[in-house]
Formats: sequence, structure tokens, C-alpha cells
Amino acid sequence: MSNIVIKQLSDVEIDNMGILNWPIWTCEVSEFPWKYDVEESCLILEGEVSVAAGSDTVQIKAGEFVIFPKGLACVWKVTKPIRKHYQFGG
Repeated sequence: MSNIVIKQLSDVEIDNMGILNWPIWTCEVSEFPWKYDVEESCLILEGEVSVAAGSDTVQIKAGEFVIFPKGLACVWKVTKPIRKHYQFGG
């Protein structure tokens, strides 16, 4: 089990968490391995990606809020260019 959390946030929750002030990261269509040394929270603004961790694969798309747990080793497969607000740490 990957323990990746995916959920929808309301505009109020996004505002209360200050997400729109977080840095922005972008990535073109690609595939690459990644390991999370710390927890990452992010709001996907544009694009789609599948993230494979062991035998689990999750699909993530624009509009979703995602929490990647510390220690997660995975492979990102970006199928539509990604743009996201992100924050490291819990």
C-alpha cells in the first residue's frame, strides 16, 4: 500500500491552508523515479500523472490535493504536463 492520500479541497480549505502562496513546480511529459525524504503536500493545477509505488498505481489529475508520505519510493509517469503548488513537511 502506497499510503498516498488524494482528496478534493474546497476553495475555503485552499485559502485557509495558504496553498496559493506555496511554490509552483512544473514538469513536461516524462517518466522518472522519485523518493520522498520528507512528506509533500501538493495541489495539482494542471495535467495528469500516474504514480507507481510497488504494486500500487494511483492516477492523479488537475484539481486534486495529494499528500505523499515520507519514505515513499515511486515512479512518476507524467502523461499531461503537470503544474502544481507544493509544500514539503507536515
